Amino acid sequence: MLSYLKIENLALIERSEVEFEHGFNVITGESGAGKSILLEAVSLLLGDRADRTVIRAGTDRCEICGIFLLAPETAAELIPVLETAEIPFDPDQPELHLRRIITASGGRCHVNNVPVTVRVLREIGELLIDVHGANEHQSLTSRTRQLELLDRYAEVESLREACAEICAELAALREERAAFAASQPSAAEAGHLEMLVEEIERVSPRPGEDEELAARHRLAANSREIMEESARLSALLSDAEDSVADRLSEAYRMLQNLARLDEKKGGELLERCGLAAESIRELAADIADFGGGVEMNEAEFQELESRLSALHSLKRRYGPSLEQVLATLEDARSRLAAYRGGDARREEWDRRERDLLERLQGAADRLTERRRIRAADFTMEVGAKLRAIGFTAGTLTAEFTRQEPGANGQDQLDLLFSANPGEPAQPLRKIASSGELSRLMLALKTVLCDADRVPVAVFDEIDVNIGGETAARVGAELRALGKKRQLLAISHLPQVAARGDAHFAVTKAVEHGRTVSHIVRLDSEARQKEIARMLGGGTAALAHAGELLQHL
Repeated sequence: MLSYLKIENLALIERSEVEFEHGFNVITGESGAGKSILLEAVSLLLGDRADRTVIRAGTDRCEICGIFLLAPETAAELIPVLETAEIPFDPDQPELHLRRIITASGGRCHVNNVPVTVRVLREIGELLIDVHGANEHQSLTSRTRQLELLDRYAEVESLREACAEICAELAALREERAAFAASQPSAAEAGHLEMLVEEIERVSPRPGEDEELAARHRLAANSREIMEESARLSALLSDAEDSVADRLSEAYRMLQNLARLDEKKGGELLERCGLAAESIRELAADIADFGGGVEMNEAEFQELESRLSALHSLKRRYGPSLEQVLATLEDARSRLAAYRGGDARREEWDRRERDLLERLQGAADRLTERRRIRAADFTMEVGAKLRAIGFTAGTLTAEFTRQEPGANGQDQLDLLFSANPGEPAQPLRKIASSGELSRLMLALKTVLCDADRVPVAVFDEIDVNIGGETAARVGAELRALGKKRQLLAISHLPQVAARGDAHFAVTKAVEHGRTVSHIVRLDSEARQKEIARMLGGGTAALAHAGELLQHL
């Protein structure tokens, strides 16, 4: 149960502290007093989205704190979440302290004084409190919402999750196949790729071949000039009269004379001169070989030019570099291989899809079976609640329509309602009366609260559009429900307020020029006055309020 709630600087509330009781806690107050702020505080404490607009004007932050006393079964459900978040918890002292601070720049969350994320706060909150909002009865006209309510009662979460997981696998498989199909060439494109591969493979270029051949072509195109220059150089070095080789020979003879005069130094110089002469002769021979090697006959030259032309043609079409031509070839080969192997991949995808569809059908069938079994119990219990709150002859039945299996199974649900004897049952979306829808929602919610393990239920004006004797019966139902779990309910009905185990009033006043809301627990005298106000005020209303309270 929620035993303690502290609110600071939230909207109109400057500071309020509330200690709730076990059972049915009713909250009343005039319109605009700030009753909804109390429930907003609870929702924020449980991880609802927040922004700076909730902070009281003139302050820079708001803070909400709550203390929960946990029953053993609730503590057991919470322990895995707390352990994952590394939040200390003593099962022998099952208290949980939640705190949320909201500032203009963000905020902070704590559980048992340990900082946590809003997501963790939300996970914990879902196990502690179930909030039923005002005007929620309008959602009853939605078939999807009706199915959600039945599934919650039937406790089929694992079966729905199985369907959703299979559908996710199907979606991933179909996305993979679509991506493959998008990347696949058409038959015409495949034909073009085959021609491309054939064209490049016919030339069969090698990496760097264009640069190598271009260098050979430059030499061949300038062979005459190279041969002439090589001949002149060769003659200068060794063949012509008075060549470099001749001059070195003369120098060598002169060094021989020096070597006789100075054997050591002269001998060293003589050796170096001999090496120079040998080097010149080798250089002259290499130049002659170079000049003779560039000569190319016409056929060879034409073949070289033809090869270069073929490479340049490929580069123009698929380049501009030869490396890009080769990359284009590899890509085309890869796409053609995928195209030629596409049938096998498509067959595998078809097999996997058939398997997943078969699994989905099986999961959906199990979900349908469970829903139909539990729908009978659900409508029977809701019917009993409806009769208890004034529909003495009201009936509720479930009508299923089968559709293609999906993430939520294969069922479309219509809840059919008849309020009067002899009248045909109609789908809820065709019910015009908001009063009937409100009572239906109340009956559904009380049945769900009976089925749920969540220890605290919050009702925000769920008794809207109800009055008279029905209001008294609704109050009795809520009080009975409060015997099983803690209820916090905002109500505008005196008959409901009189049934509360504890009564809190929200008031609004102007203090020091600012509007401030307060939440106070009412003693018996203040409670009678509040119920009299709800009845319209005056002596008769005060007496009537006393009578309502006496019948608890």
